[in-house]
Amino acid sequence: MHLKQRLDRFCESAPKRLVQAVEYSLLSPGKRLRPVLCLMACETAQGDFQQAMGNACALEMIHCYSLIHDDLPAMDDDDLRRGRPTCHRQFDEATAILAGDALQPMAFESILEGALSPSAMVESCKTLAWAAGIQGMVGGQMDDLLEENRAQMHPSGLSGSQVDQESPENRLGSIHRRKTGAMIEASVLLGAIAAGATTECRSALGRYGRGIGIAFQIVDDLLDVESTCEKTGKATGKDAARGKLTFPGVYGIAQSRQMAKHWVAESLAALEPFGKRAEGLGQIAKYILERHS
Repeated sequence: MHLKQRLDRFCESAPKRLVQAVEYSLLSPGKRLRPVLCLMACETAQGDFQQAMGNACALEMIHCYSLIHDDLPAMDDDDLRRGRPTCHRQFDEATAILAGDALQPMAFESILEGALSPSAMVESCKTLAWAAGIQGMVGGQMDDLLEENRAQMHPSGLSGSQVDQESPENRLGSIHRRKTGAMIEASVLLGAIAAGATTECRSALGRYGRGIGIAFQIVDDLLDVESTCEKTGKATGKDAARGKLTFPGVYGIAQSRQMAKHWVAESLAALEPFGKRAEGLGQIAKYILERHS
């Protein structure tokens, strides 16, 4: 409801086809993991979740833009997302690019039209910009693309670069701390900021967010190996075919599963100071470990 209200307000005089593409992607069925984390973190930090609604919507807008662009032929070239044709398949490639472009400034407008104090708005914008930008999600996506078919590119394509000098384990960890982990950690931090949480509280929630961010990516990699298109709503088995660096590819399935359990346990430990207030966040951590899509 809140996403639809913001979309209607932002798009009153925008080109109809562009609005349709944004609406098709933003309002499609999905987990809404990042906004839910934001709202629950706000409540865990003893804030009113309504205060965090602008931040929560912003997170889903940035996440949605990233999915639209990730699915493009120049990136992962996917035909399905959440069980439906991807945006560029439903519309066209240029419209999909513009839909992703439109969602980025819309996200920051959502924060600035929220119920926060001016200082909290500024901090929220800075936190989201860092997590989504060149040091966070976009940088991680760039490294992920460089890893594809790396063996065929070496030495002429990547020789002498940092990505060549580091071990696969370090490269994998670096990619996903940025590509997936940064936005998940930012989700709980944006909730904490909205609640006016203390530094100690933010630190604990940040540890929780980092842990579930890594666990989420490990499980995502395992699903690509072990699950089906019908269960996940997107193509599976593509990571290995594209030469992507994945947790099962580096550590094997059994060790990857143990790593996911370890990081969920670390996340749950970070929530202990909050007691019953963090029950919702704890359930999300457990869900991440057990999810099938």
